[in-house]
Amino acid sequence: MRHLATLRPGAPAVACFGTAFHASMSSAAATYAIPASWREQFGIRRYGFHGLSHAHAARRVAELLGRPPEQVGVITCHLGAGASLAAIEGGRSVDTTMGLTPLEGLVMATRSGDVDPAAVLRMQQRAGLSADEVDDALNHRSGLLALAGTPDLGVILTRARSGDRQAVSAVDVYVHRLVKGIAAMRASLTRFDALVFTGGGVGENAAGIRAAACARLGFLGLPEVLDEAEADTVVSPEDSTVAVAVLAAREDLEMARQARAVLTRRG
Repeated sequence: MRHLATLRPGAPAVACFGTAFHASMSSAAATYAIPASWREQFGIRRYGFHGLSHAHAARRVAELLGRPPEQVGVITCHLGAGASLAAIEGGRSVDTTMGLTPLEGLVMATRSGDVDPAAVLRMQQRAGLSADEVDDALNHRSGLLALAGTPDLGVILTRARSGDRQAVSAVDVYVHRLVKGIAAMRASLTRFDALVFTGGGVGENAAGIRAAACARLGFLGLPEVLDEAEADTVVSPEDSTVAVAVLAAREDLEMARQARAVLTRRG
């Protein structure tokens, strides 16, 4: 707040929103099949999140491949405490896994990801849970924490390697949802040139998760990847049909790029 307080009067301010990148999604990708009054009166639709990270990752992998972003089809995996995927083509988001809120989609550290809405209704009806209790459970007491007793995937992977059955099951669930999500994102693309793993937690640091996902996605043209790579690296062989890259999550650079573009247009 001190930095904001020292801005000179009249200095321009630029706001960058994580949902804005996904505004390019088609109506088919953004619309829930729910009553029209919910959609029209209350704005219930799929907005998506992590847009700054997805935008930077798509642009950066195009640079690493030596191609214009407009000529690359990319699936970006932002895997941290929160996790989402995006299908990006021509530099524009065409689909993503998060929806109205960051709760939809993949299994995360403490968020459940996709759950049958009837399960929520059943818990409200039979266990007498309030809306606030359901919200707390799905956002703060689910995900990896619910599966393995900790939200830290690094700890879970260590336990899994030692044969901890609870940890092995948690990893299996996490990878299953990740692979399923990547395959779904591929269906939204007309071309698939690169898969990007990013995010300060899992995406950049969990080579085992990357390897497990790629090993199950060979039918999409992905190579097997056994890497311990530093971020900002293409980890797939040069002759791979689809490139695999590990990139640092740099929302700050994307925000700076967007701010520069806005201020330049203002003159």
